Order: sequence, then C-alpha cells, then structure tokens
Amino acid sequence: MSIPMPRPPRKNPVLRTPQMNLPPSARGRVALGLAAAAAEGRLELQVCACCGAVQYPPREACHRCVSDDLRWTPQSGAGQLLATTVLDHSNDLYFRERLPWRLGMVQLDAGPSVMVHLHGEVGDAPARVRVGVRLDRAGQAVLIGFPEKASETMEQDPMLREMGSDPQYRKVLVTDGKSAVGQAVVKALVKAGADLVWVGHAEPWKKLPGLAEIQALPPVTLVPLDVTDERSVRELAGEIGGKVDIVVNTAEYHRAFGLSARRGTDVAKAEMEVNYFGLLRLAQAFGPALKGRSADGPVHATAWVNLLSIFALSNFPAQGTFSASKAAALSLSQNLRADMRPAGIRVINVFPGPVDEEWNQNLPPPKVAPAALATAIVKALRDGVEDVYPGDVSQEWLHRWRDNPKVLERELAAGGM
Repeated sequence: MSIPMPRPPRKNPVLRTPQMNLPPSARGRVALGLAAAAAEGRLELQVCACCGAVQYPPREACHRCVSDDLRWTPQSGAGQLLATTVLDHSNDLYFRERLPWRLGMVQLDAGPSVMVHLHGEVGDAPARVRVGVRLDRAGQAVLIGFPEKASETMEQDPMLREMGSDPQYRKVLVTDGKSAVGQAVVKALVKAGADLVWVGHAEPWKKLPGLAEIQALPPVTLVPLDVTDERSVRELAGEIGGKVDIVVNTAEYHRAFGLSARRGTDVAKAEMEVNYFGLLRLAQAFGPALKGRSADGPVHATAWVNLLSIFALSNFPAQGTFSASKAAALSLSQNLRADMRPAGIRVINVFPGPVDEEWNQNLPPPKVAPAALATAIVKALRDGVEDVYPGDVSQEWLHRWRDNPKVLERELAAGGM
C-alpha cells in the first residue's frame, strides 16, 4: 500500500525557484496515437485490420503481414510481469533528479512485450499486473505497470503524483463561484484536500444562493474577479498569481436561442466577452506565473482547467451563439495548451453535455448534474488527462462527431440532438 503523502513544508521564500526539466519528448508521428488515447485516459495499441496482430511499439506497417491498415484499439492492459530493474543513474536531467526509478518488462495477454514504469505497490516478478497509460509532464504517453488490485492510497504514489495534478495540498483558483457548477467545483476541491481555494465573484453586492455556504468552508476565500474587466483580472493576478497551483475557469455566459430568435449582437458579444476574451485575459495574467512555478517543490503549479461544452465540436443551432463562443474558446485553449506544455503545465478541457441549470431547463434529460461535473473535473486532475467528456449526451455526441462530423451537423440542423 502506498504511503499517504504528508503535508509538504512551507516553501523557503529566500530560495530560488528551480527551473523545469521535462522528460524526453521526441516521438515519431505514428507514436502520437498512443498519446491521443492517453489524453482521454485510454490504453490503445495498434491492431492490424488484415491479420489481427497487436503490436508495440507503434510502427508504420504490421510486423507480421506488413499491412499498413493499422487501427488504434482499446486494450485491457492485463499481463505478466517478467522482470524488474531499478535505474540508479541517468544522463537525462529529468530522471537524474528523481532517481531511483523502477522499471519492468511485461508480457501483455494481447501479445506484445512492453517496458513500463512500475508503480510502488507492484512486487517482484513474476506477478500479474495491469498496464495503464498516463501523460508525463511533457504531454507524451508513458506506460505504467499497476497492481491488479488497487488500494485506497494508490494515487499517492510519487510517480503518479508527478504525472497527475492532484489538488491535495494545492492552492486553487476557481474563477466564478456564482454558478451551480462553480459552487460544486469548489466543494469537490475542498473534499479532495485542496489547501486553499480562491473563489472569484463579480458583482459582490448580489446576494446569490450558495455563496454563503461555500464561503463558510475553511479553505475558501472569496476574491473579487470579473473576467470581462482586464483591470480586475490583472489586480487579482498581482495579488495571488504567484501562489496559485491550479486554475479552474468556470466563468461562463450562457444564453439560449438561435440566430433568428434574437435581434442584435449584444448577447453574442456578452458570450464572447466571458467565454472567449475572459479566458484570454486570465491566460495572459495568470499563465506566466504558473509557468514560473512549474518546478516549485512537491506541490508545484500544475494545471489549468477550462469548462467548455460539447457544443464546441459541432454547433447546436438552438444555442447557436453560445456554441460559437465555446468553439472559439476551444481553439484558444489549444493555443494555451501549446504555450503551457514547455513548462509542464497541463491544460484540461472539459466538454460536458447540457448541464442541469436554468438555461437548459427546457432541454429534455439526460443532463449533467453540477456535482457530477465537479467530480469529473477532480478525477481528471488526479488522472492527468487532457480532455474530459462527462455525461451521456457528451459521450454520444463525441462518438457521432468522430464517426462523421458532417452527418452530425446535418442531424443537428434538422432539429436533432
């Protein structure tokens, strides 16, 4: 059983913040299919469509029949640990700072033999293990050998904490605590052990339901933050930017109706002002501080979470301008991910279906409960994934979009969902 992580000591402010060294990240294009699946928490290997051979490492052609019809297919990861070794020396700066590092060779039940990083609860060979995949600090997929039976403290393993963004003992900024989703996220972070949660709220004179409840939680501090006001964003960044480890951007302006059901551009501008320009202001103000603290001890700055929408993938005409604002935010968040990656900061995009809130009250179920969405966000932080699709509608839309985005567009235009 993994030893629970003790509360880290306070940082000595006199000491210089160390620079980030990332693990080796060079990969061929064909190998990026492994990382694409890992970004959503799945282990996938190439399977030949002609002969059925499962192969690893990734190649351009099948090792058995030389076919180039190779498809990335989910795998269980079950296998037999054949041998183990401990790396005590490395010329690579990233691993040299983290030695000793335990490795193992696993024969997968699916066929291939793979070299994996070993979880601390895995014993000596021979032993049954479960191979999973995680994204490392460089955003590349690595294979990890897990014990067959998970323990309650398995996520406390130092290697997994290094590859994830567990909010335990970390300081988090939730950009908007007025909404039901924002308040649920705050409660989930407190339950997960966050050391301090700053909760942004614009228009503090409004006595909104739920704010008093979350303000009463010991780790929670309300702070003034209006993402439509650049001065407000920069002032808060100047005050707490150097302390924040995780940013969870829950700020959202959501109005229903399509193009022909509304006159003028005021609502569309308001949606863009919050959903797109709000993210841009936050990224410019808080991004440099997060990047500067990405190697700052055991609870370094680690992640940025964006609350998007499954409507960002394909426009939902009944909420047309809202969908467009989320599509713009998705593009910007991809830019943010590329900007943050050299510092090892993970950008997590969350694509829920319709959330059970006032602006979706006329949509039929199923709808995602705010508490379920908050749980999915905390799980994504712990697992170190990049893209999350919570809820039945989100999963169905994703499947249809990947199958044929043009068909999905026409189904939605015809009034489907």
